[in-house]
Amino acid sequence: MLEGAGVPFSVQVADVDEDAVKATHDPGDAAGLAAELARVKALAVSRHDPDAWVLGADQTLAFAGGLVSKAPSIAAARAQLSALRGQSHHLHSGAALARNGQVVWSGVDTAAMRMRVFSDAFLEAYLASEGEAVLGSVGSYRLEGMGSQLFEAVDGDYFTVLGLPLWPVLAELRRAGVLAE
Repeated sequence: MLEGAGVPFSVQVADVDEDAVKATHDPGDAAGLAAELARVKALAVSRHDPDAWVLGADQTLAFAGGLVSKAPSIAAARAQLSALRGQSHHLHSGAALARNGQVVWSGVDTAAMRMRVFSDAFLEAYLASEGEAVLGSVGSYRLEGMGSQLFEAVDGDYFTVLGLPLWPVLAELRRAGVLAE
């Protein structure tokens, strides 16, 4: 997304124990958790490169009063998608900018997602087509791929669904002088 928007960047993996962050966070506040995970990731990298502008991001999925995590296996992905079938859920994308070891901005955006009632045959075809790629996405779908066929409605920003509240991030980078006005 950043590349497509013309934002130069490099990737550095944040060494963050996400489970520890989740364990201390209110499980009913999925949006707040997405923002907190983004802040923790941005800070972890910023401490190693204090002069850089560091963007941290994360995404959470709230469904039926709880959090849905990435599926650890295709069988778990099948069960996740079966539970989401015909139901609505909320996808929260958090982002944070850090510099000099401090978070200077953070935000979260939410998309309401409604899955259609799809057949078991479609579910099997989807899982066969996507393979292990579904294990890298919370909810076991990628809207930018065949996963778009799982849905009947999405209320929210496309970039938020892909994992980054891009418009607010770009606005903050312009405000900070990182990008031209």
